[in-house]
Amino acid sequence: MPTLFLIPTVLAPETAFSVLSPQVRDVISRTDVFFAENLRTTRRFISELKTGRKIEDLTFFELHKDTPVADTRRQIAELKQSGRDAGVISEAGCPGIADPGAVAARLAHEAGMQVAPLSGPSSILLTLMGSGFNGQSFAFSGYLPIDRNERATAIRQLEKKALSGQTQVFMETPYRNNALLEDLVNVCQPTTLLCIGSQLTAPDEFVSTQRIAQWRNSRPDLHKKPTIFALGTF
Repeated sequence: MPTLFLIPTVLAPETAFSVLSPQVRDVISRTDVFFAENLRTTRRFISELKTGRKIEDLTFFELHKDTPVADTRRQIAELKQSGRDAGVISEAGCPGIADPGAVAARLAHEAGMQVAPLSGPSSILLTLMGSGFNGQSFAFSGYLPIDRNERATAIRQLEKKALSGQTQVFMETPYRNNALLEDLVNVCQPTTLLCIGSQLTAPDEFVSTQRIAQWRNSRPDLHKKPTIFALGTF
């Protein structure tokens, strides 16, 4: 039975050999077809692993948020019929988690292919791990609304859930991180706990949990830095 491998990639440049398991390199070295969120960065990632494979010998299918599902369904069906394995590679971290790779996994299940997720770094889980918050009951909400009023409402709802004991994890596009942090410190109660996980696995990795009142007095510059936010309780 052909297999669809969900292949994690790095969160920070030049960290592949320190954060990825040998299994990732092994699977890539024997796989010829890849679904990629970004073709350029995927090709570069595979080249950096030095598997000996020639990029021009590999087949790549684009799989991003605007890719028609019908295209991916047809590609999965062709793989199933030919008995070929394939891999899904995200732009960063683990495919299928806040990532269009979930579409390929769903279609592979429907087609009767085996789906094999490989272990690797997830900024969401790394932030949760480092937060000190409840790791038995948590929710990931992805991106909050862009509209300031709608976002303020969403923040209040997340804060309420967090204060009830369920950790709330969410994110923002890197160039809007500072704006989100500004809204968090203005909307949340002073005693509410906020964890910020930024530049995870990089040399300048930053994970810190403080109360909103503390963040108001010492706000890090998160502009264009991959960051995860979490609200919770100790």
